Amino acid sequence: MTAGLADRPHAPLIIDVAGTALTDADRRRLADPLVGGVIHFARNWQDRAQMTALNAEIKSIRPDLLICVDHEGGRVQRFRTDGFTHLPSMRALGELWMRDALRATQAATALGQVLAGELRACGVDFSFAPVLDLDYGGSSVIGNRSFHRDPRVVALLAKSVMHGMLQMGMRNCGKHFPGHGFVHADSHVEIPVDKRSLKAILADDAKPYDWLSGSLAAVMPAHVIYPKVDRRPAGFSAKWLKETLRQRIGFEGAVFSDDLSMEAGRYIDGELLSFADAALAALEAGCDMALLCNQSIGDGVPLDGLLEGFAAARDAGRWSGNPDSEARRRSLLPDTSAPSWTALAGSAQYRSARRILSRDGLTE
Repeated sequence: MTAGLADRPHAPLIIDVAGTALTDADRRRLADPLVGGVIHFARNWQDRAQMTALNAEIKSIRPDLLICVDHEGGRVQRFRTDGFTHLPSMRALGELWMRDALRATQAATALGQVLAGELRACGVDFSFAPVLDLDYGGSSVIGNRSFHRDPRVVALLAKSVMHGMLQMGMRNCGKHFPGHGFVHADSHVEIPVDKRSLKAILADDAKPYDWLSGSLAAVMPAHVIYPKVDRRPAGFSAKWLKETLRQRIGFEGAVFSDDLSMEAGRYIDGELLSFADAALAALEAGCDMALLCNQSIGDGVPLDGLLEGFAAARDAGRWSGNPDSEARRRSLLPDTSAPSWTALAGSAQYRSARRILSRDGLTE
């Protein structure tokens, strides 16, 4: 544990803000000591100058807040205009692998460099990438977000993307543990069920997490139920997070819950929990941080309810915080200052990465 962290409160909640500039309600919530970060969406984007100013204001409220975004490439890329490179889906890298494996790893590193470099130049600290799910061909929510069906290819391409991100000063997040690619259902709107055995999942879908356990900075579990292992979704299961991910695989990085506003995100043992109780259940199961998205829009009552409910649970002794979890959260913050966009665009590393992607037809 980092010296002095025991005196710092655990800030486990990752929330969103309503628009392209902070409201008074946003500022109040971000100042709450329970909040450890913010996640951006396309609605928060207007252009580079606006995003840079928004993130600077967030950091002025709390310098330790982790500014996050889902920015993978393909159909999951929040910022697409004002100079941002249109990144390919991960499947495009898997297809390149089938033609030239080493060229594909080179392109994957370049993708990580461009992805992280452009985000950091606008003040974003962290992206929830890469996807480690296997491509079985039938998942509506994963689809071409997956590199490949073969876990070996997934692990090697993901490691190259992660290396490129780290070169630009950004950590990574493998998702969705232990694997979301096998089930067809979309956990945004229903609860997927994967009836395979633990042995089968560990031998296939979960292998990238095993092979990359020393390289992954963070992991996000799936909102999927694996009934032969546990009746709870993986993100609320101590069997998956504490026994399998931590003890069996030996992962020591940070664990985020997936979005608790998703349909599968709050059904625990057949009961629909409040946002606060769902966050508490995720932390109790082994998550370090709980993520709640898209609740600042409108009156923001659900988000305020989360903060109030969580504070009440803390005051009642239902939750006391975890210094190790706080250390893991802070470990995801960049160690280096972010470049300006001008400095990034002028760097040889960035220009080379862009050329590699263009050479292989991986940019629009």
